[in-house]
This record gives sequence, structure tokens and C-alpha cells, in this order.
Amino acid sequence: MRAMNPGLPRHDSLIGSRRRKALLLASMAAPGALWLLLLRYLPMFGIVLAFKDYRAFKPNTFWNNILKSDWVGFKNFEFLFRSPDTGRIIGNTLLYNLTFIVLGLVIAVAFAIMLNELTSRFAAKTYQTLMFFPYFLSWVVASYFLLAFLDTASGMVPNLQKLAGQDVIDWYQSPQYWPALLIGANLWKNIGYSTVLYLAAITGIDRAQYEAAAVDGATKWQQIRHVTLPNLRTMIIILFILNVGKIFNADFGLFYNVPLNSGSLYSTTQVIDTYVYRAYMNSGSVGMSSAAGLLQNVVGFVCIIAANTVVRRFDPDSSLF
Repeated sequence: MRAMNPGLPRHDSLIGSRRRKALLLASMAAPGALWLLLLRYLPMFGIVLAFKDYRAFKPNTFWNNILKSDWVGFKNFEFLFRSPDTGRIIGNTLLYNLTFIVLGLVIAVAFAIMLNELTSRFAAKTYQTLMFFPYFLSWVVASYFLLAFLDTASGMVPNLQKLAGQDVIDWYQSPQYWPALLIGANLWKNIGYSTVLYLAAITGIDRAQYEAAAVDGATKWQQIRHVTLPNLRTMIIILFILNVGKIFNADFGLFYNVPLNSGSLYSTTQVIDTYVYRAYMNSGSVGMSSAAGLLQNVVGFVCIIAANTVVRRFDPDSSLF
């Protein structure tokens, strides 16, 4: 018989090593998988509420209430389209989200490029931290920051207007100013997060490409145009597709807390999410709020598929699937 080579690993040892590696990888993925299962997939059963007239019965348990509640078909969806303000509400939601997507993309990429061009790493890290800090603040805190500037009685801006002899603007009763204020608040809070993502992508670009461009006589702007931006294209497109999927969803905290729920501002601050919340508080209908959430997610799914299809036709390498 041929003698076994003692230098080669045994078959059992290889299998054991692979199993340990697989177990290690599974343990790393387990928290995320459990979160996805418990908070994303199991709650999908609640979709049935969108088609039922959910009521409480004895015994008052969730499962008993669902089983005994009557089916109402698509009746719960009607309230979204019965309001005379439906067109304005949907228009506000879409226009704000389109503005957030476009400005968020342009400004975040510009800031990431500028941070990357800083020669002082201390300054770059300082600016990066200061930009990223607002992302961790809640909209409740942000609303009080804005109130400190705009409050008619003690706000900084009204006091400056008084000192200048100008008419004091009652900001929380003047809807015409709030599109700009809401856009500015959204950018202030979220632009740092997007900037960090793009900055991470820029730092991953092979420096040899910049060196080759410099040898060829390319200026900084030409290096950005012909090296940085092409390498960022895939990430820009992927984030754009994901943001398009949320175009029918509004940031509830931004549109509800920042204007302090002022009824005078509804013409410019009322979006689908705030409208559904206020309708639920008035009617207490769980079915209507579930129907609104289902419709928003279906529209978002369709938008993602459509955007990805368009991207795949022109740039297959940058599509999600």
C-alpha cells in the first residue's frame, strides 16, 4: 500500500476547519438575519389589516380580532383619494423627495470631493465629524434648534428684524417660507451621512489613476471629472435607485415635528405620512393606516424595479440585479 504523505492535511481536519469557518460566518450573520426576520418578514402578515375593518372583540387579542373582523376589500384605500387635498398632498410628497434626492446627491458628492482634496487630515476629520453629527439628532431636537432661530417672541431672526426696523415675520404662520426651510433642514441633518459614504468610495479609488492623470498634465478639476466621478458612478446609481424606492414615503419627523404641527402650514408641509397619521388620530382606523403603508411600499417597489430596469438598459454593471 502507498504510504500516506504526513505533510498533507487529513480529510477530516479539512472538513472540521470548513465547518468552524461556516459556523463563525453564520454567527456573524445571525443578528442581522434575526432582525430581518423579526422586524421585516414576520410583520408582513399585518398586510391583511389593509383589507379588514379591524375591531376589538372578546377576548381582546390580536389574532381573535383579525379573525372576527369583516373583510372590506379596497375600502380602506378610498380615504387616500377622497380628500380634496389629495393632489396637493401627493404632489408635496413627490416634489420634496425629488428635491431631496437631487440636491442630496449633488451636494454630498461635492462635499466628499472637497474633503478628499484637503491636505490636512486633521481638518478633514474635523469637518467630517461636524457634518455627520446632525445625523444622530432626532427631529424633535432639530425642531427646537429651528425654533430658537424663528420663534416670534425670542427667536434670533425676529429679534434681528426688530433691531433693523423691519416687519417681523411670523414664520410659523407663513407657509410660503417652509419649502426652503424643510429642504434646508433635511440637507443639514442627512448630508453628512451621504458625504461619508461617497468619501469612503473615493478613498477606495486606486491612487495610480490620479498619478497617471497628473503625469499626463491633468489639472485637479480634470482629475475629478475623468477619474473621481467615473469611479463613483456605480455607487451614485445604486444609492439613487434605493432613494427612488422611497419617493412615495415622507420623513414623518421632518414634516410633523419641525413645523411644530402648525395647521397654518399644511398647504406646504402636509405629506402622505402626516395626512395618514392625522386621519388615524381622528378616526382610529387601523385598516386605513395599514392600507396607506401598503400602498406606499407597493409604489416604492414598482419605482425600484422601473429605475433598475432603466439603469440596466444603459449601464448593466451599475444595476442592482
